[in-house]
Amino acid sequence: MINKIGFMQGRLVPSEKKNRIQYFPEKNWKKEILLAKKNNYKIMEWTVNIENINKNPIFQANKIDNLKIYLGKYNIKVASVTCDFFMQRPFFKNKKNRYILEYLEKLIINGQKIGIKYFIIPLVDQSSIKNKTQENLLIRGIKNFERLLGKKSKILFEIDYKPLSVARFIKKLKSSKYGINYDTGNSAGLGFSFSNEKKYFKFVKNIHLKDKELNGKTIRLGNGNFKFRSFFSYLKKVNYKGNLILQTARAKNKSHEYELNLNREYIQKYL
Repeated sequence: MINKIGFMQGRLVPSEKKNRIQYFPEKNWKKEILLAKKNNYKIMEWTVNIENINKNPIFQANKIDNLKIYLGKYNIKVASVTCDFFMQRPFFKNKKNRYILEYLEKLIINGQKIGIKYFIIPLVDQSSIKNKTQENLLIRGIKNFERLLGKKSKILFEIDYKPLSVARFIKKLKSSKYGINYDTGNSAGLGFSFSNEKKYFKFVKNIHLKDKELNGKTIRLGNGNFKFRSFFSYLKKVNYKGNLILQTARAKNKSHEYELNLNREYIQKYL
């Protein structure tokens, strides 16, 4: 199962935005792929932020073929992408942000050309849904993209709803084209009970691995409140076959490769 462990783009190189744990490495994305190969990672989750979005190669249609060749050269699979730009400019909270849907459309079209299967929409922090009006606006907007999704592609939501509301939300979309991206750190940070989260786990297609204390920030795996041992016992029980993406804390001493590998080793003992 080792090859099921991947990492969030940007974790192997320094962040190019001050005080941002997650940011597309515009200057170093090619270097990071080399580092991924060196450190025996075969899976990477792409990330897209609003800053310099048009410089992200996944948005440059004339370079998609070259991007696919480059990833293939180093045997790196990109099966998922986190749409941080969507979180930064939630259209369902401000009409001025509706232009963001054009970027989502372009991302879905180009992303599938390099093998991206899951398009992850964060509904947390700035894009946390606060009422039914926002939820309905989101659903109406997102439903327009079903036509763009191939047979295996899905839109996944990383959502901070209480567990018993998550399944209701997905069922409201009335299509198998949608699912859930589960985040271990968000679960721990929000104090959710996994016994309740199990009730929607059949919708989980991708997992972000991080750790937090209650209401805390991201910290090294095993140092927070998430119960990884029982979690992985459950994944084995239900025969989870999706990817496990390290979205872990950054190294304080800039030893990014060491930190990511340390977190991978922590996870491997449970597999």
